[in-house]
Amino acid sequence: MPGTSTPSTSSRTRRPRPGRSRRVLAVIALATAVVTAVLALALGRGAAGGGTAAPATVSTPEAQEPANPHLLALARRDGDDPLALGSPDAPVVLIEYSDFQCPFCGRFARETKPDLVRDYVDKGILRIEWRNFPVFGAESDQAARAGWAAGQQNRFWQFHDEAYAEPRRRNAGDFSEDNLLAMARKAGVEDLARFEKDMASEAAHQAVTRDSEEGYGIGVTSTPAFLINGRPVLGAQPTDVFTDIIDEAAEQARQQEDGDE
Repeated sequence: MPGTSTPSTSSRTRRPRPGRSRRVLAVIALATAVVTAVLALALGRGAAGGGTAAPATVSTPEAQEPANPHLLALARRDGDDPLALGSPDAPVVLIEYSDFQCPFCGRFARETKPDLVRDYVDKGILRIEWRNFPVFGAESDQAARAGWAAGQQNRFWQFHDEAYAEPRRRNAGDFSEDNLLAMARKAGVEDLARFEKDMASEAAHQAVTRDSEEGYGIGVTSTPAFLINGRPVLGAQPTDVFTDIIDEAAEQARQQEDGDE
């Protein structure tokens, strides 16, 4: 879609993944076939400042096809995962692939996530699982490792909210080590020496790589990208797009549970 003055709701990645094109295209084609019955999303694919997003529509629950089992199975449902919110047994899981330097991820964090937590996570309906998907260079990688390190002291979501508290410049020092340390301090991370050690650790690198490879493996090409019970949603769409899909997914989960009894 040609660029316009209206900002896109997603930021494209900048890191090519050679050797994966056939696999990625095959998965995208499969996901698109599933999503057609669920969403009619005309999404801007431009980089920050370019492209536009058309209004999204949601089909009725009766028109929905089953979610892609491969994508549905990506929900980890690990009760000890510090980068997740909500019950592991929640009927709906939202997986978010995000970069702390992505402005549209910040928009979702500030404008939509609080409503989802209040209306769905706190009521046991929704679980949110974060995936680090750093795509904008060294500061993105560093911020991802910092988020993981904060999670080792059970302060990931506090760090997340601090990192996204306001729009920040990309690759201009806003996510330098000193600033990340300050964010961790504001987020209530108690052992800052451990935080710094964890941030630089091989375990942090491996955790971020695992998340990134998962995203690339299913064809994620921009941030933020979401899976809601296996159904893809791209970009910081309006809150009601998310709530409509969550409501439908929760209803389908209830119907399936009733049918299994």
